[in-house]
Amino acid sequence: MKAAILNGLNDLQYTEIEEPEPVGNNPVLIRVGAVGVCGSDVLRFGRGKAYHYPLVLGHEFSGIVEHAPEGSGLKPGDRAAVFPLLHKPEDAMSEIGEYALGSGYDYFGSRRHGAMSERMWVPAKSIFRVPDNTPLAHAAMVEPAGVALHAMLKVDIPTHATALVIGAGPIGALAAQWLRILGCSRVLIADIDDHKLEIMAGLGFETLDAKTGDTAELAKAATDGWGPQVSVEATGNPTALVQAIAAASVQGQVVLLGDLSGDLSLPKDAVSSLLRRELRLYGTWNAKVAPKGHSEWDMVISHLGKDLRVEELISHIRPLAEAPAIFPQLADRSIWFNKVLFAVAEEARQEVKTP
Repeated sequence: MKAAILNGLNDLQYTEIEEPEPVGNNPVLIRVGAVGVCGSDVLRFGRGKAYHYPLVLGHEFSGIVEHAPEGSGLKPGDRAAVFPLLHKPEDAMSEIGEYALGSGYDYFGSRRHGAMSERMWVPAKSIFRVPDNTPLAHAAMVEPAGVALHAMLKVDIPTHATALVIGAGPIGALAAQWLRILGCSRVLIADIDDHKLEIMAGLGFETLDAKTGDTAELAKAATDGWGPQVSVEATGNPTALVQAIAAASVQGQVVLLGDLSGDLSLPKDAVSSLLRRELRLYGTWNAKVAPKGHSEWDMVISHLGKDLRVEELISHIRPLAEAPAIFPQLADRSIWFNKVLFAVAEEARQEVKTP
């Protein structure tokens, strides 16, 4: 079968590889529908952040069931989003459904071959069915939407709350939408990218142009000096986390959603202000998919295409064969992009009319 395989730093090749082998209990064979490019994929490609080579990238993906074991509740043709983390059932955190907080887990597209390939075997428990009319590209957005939801569910949203999200990329845009769905009266979103701000304005959000001043000061000015009750850092820029903390109101809540790209030092005055304003700082990672049927991923699928919009966030959908040409452009940012996906299955290519 064909796959986009990373053989080394800046060395991605679209070529034939061996057929995959079954994974886990009750393995299901899927044809990959669509697969998204995460920022971590770009780092593995261009910054040497891969665990090993060769590696097939891709952990944000949808699929079409080809073969499923009896009793799985799945049948050929079912469309699904696939949870990429493979947990150890005997792990203590797995016993309480916190698979992402366990030790010794495995991961598609990171620690083992992922979804930038034509076919995969995945455990039945990792399959989350989506409605038959869900575009496969949209189903591939369930994974990042679940990451954003998991983070926003940590927040205790006060009555008539205002929130600030710093970073209008895909994760920030999804976090902003969840904050609105979960009850924030106002959601401000800040970025330096005019196009991304335009997209968010089109989705009905108030935008702050971070090129015009300090984001914390812009947020305070927009809230009559009070500051947002919820402040989210979604860029990975250490400076943006300092701004998120500075912007928050008294007894505000700060969510560190971006994986910081460098070290961060907080001045004593900033720490003192954090203490005296009694801020709460939340760390977050991945999503919770238990109990199945009532999990965060199930909530994403329920809202997808309704009050959770993903289509506007997708900037590129291309055939997987173009991955070797596109990844260098993502790594050196020679093209503008937001969320990039590859349409792998024929059905996905037809839905978006890719070549």
